[in-house]
Amino acid sequence: MRFSGVSAIVFGCMVLVGCTSTGAGVDEILAKPSLETTSSIVKPGNVVPPGEIGTAASSEAQPEEMTALAPSAPIPDAMVPMARMPETRTPAAEPVALVVPSKPPARTFERGQVYRHRFRDAKPINFGRVSPRSLAVHGVDVSRWQGEIDWAKLRSQGANFVYIKATDGGDHLDPMFRKNWRQAGEAGLRRGAYHFFYWCRVASEQADWFIRNVPKVPGALPPVIDVEWNGESRCKQRLPRKKVLEKMQVFMDRLERHYGQRPIIYTAPDFYRDNLKGEFRDYPFWLRSVAAHPSKVYPGREWVFWQYSGSGLSHGVDGRIDLNAFHGTEDQWHRWVAANAR
Repeated sequence: MRFSGVSAIVFGCMVLVGCTSTGAGVDEILAKPSLETTSSIVKPGNVVPPGEIGTAASSEAQPEEMTALAPSAPIPDAMVPMARMPETRTPAAEPVALVVPSKPPARTFERGQVYRHRFRDAKPINFGRVSPRSLAVHGVDVSRWQGEIDWAKLRSQGANFVYIKATDGGDHLDPMFRKNWRQAGEAGLRRGAYHFFYWCRVASEQADWFIRNVPKVPGALPPVIDVEWNGESRCKQRLPRKKVLEKMQVFMDRLERHYGQRPIIYTAPDFYRDNLKGEFRDYPFWLRSVAAHPSKVYPGREWVFWQYSGSGLSHGVDGRIDLNAFHGTEDQWHRWVAANAR
C-alpha cells in the first residue's frame, strides 16, 4: 500500500505514541501523595483530600535512579556540569555625560505585630528554666496533613511565622502548598517553604524542582532543606557521610544562587549525629529537640529556630501541629527578618 506524505506523517506520529506509551492507567499517571513525612508528624487516620494542586508522578526513585547510587555511578551530584552561556562581544560604548546615579532606596520591612503564643501541647514537656515559653516569637510548620487551616485564627494564637512544606524529592509537590502559601501570606504570617530531601534522587534535580514550584516573593523567609533519616521512605539506603554532605552542598548552592538567601538546614538528632556534627558552621540551623533544650542535644551548635514540639494544639487547625520558636528577642526577630527575608 502506498502512503501519501500526510498519511506517512500521521502514521509516524502513531508509531511514536505507541512506543512511548507505558500502558499505565489514568489513575497511575495522575499525582499520588508522597509517602514521606518529617520525623515529627504522624499521619492522621482521616486525611483531608488534596487541595487545588495536582502533580506529576510520585517522587520515589525509580529503579534506574536507584542504580545511580551504586558504587559504579559515573558522575556524582557535585560534578554535574552547569550550562555555559555563549560568549558575546560587547560593542564599544558611546561617550556619554557623567551622571551620578541616585542612591537606591533601602529595603524596608513592616515590623508587624508579634502575637504572644497561646498554644497547648498534647504531650507537654517540662524544659525547666530553658523552656521555649521564655522565647518571644513562636511559629509553626505545616504540610498537607494539617488539612484546612484558619490562618487568621492560627496567627492570633501565636503563629508569627510558618514554614510550609513545598516539595519532596524531584517530582512531588505537596498538594496543599500553593493554597497554604497564599493564605498564610494573606493572614500576615512571615512564610517560608521547605523541601524534604530524598537520598535516592540527584541533588540538582531536587533543587530545580523546588525552584520551579516555590516563587520568589518579597519578604519570604529563607528556604529550608529538611535532612533526616526516615524509616517510612521506600528509599532505605543510608549514604556515607561524605556523600550526604556533597549532595546537600549541591542543593543549597543552587537555591542560594536563585533566591539570594542562604538556606536553613532543618535536622533531627540522629541524622545530625551521623552527618552534621561540626559541619556547615556558616549555615543557619533549625533543630528538632522535643525532649530537651537544643544546647543539650546539639552541644556547641548555634541555631535560629527550635522545633520544640510535634504535638502542639491550637485554634485554627484540627489535630496536632509542630511548634517552633525563634532564638532571640522580639527586636532581634525583626532585625533578623530585615536582614534575611527577600
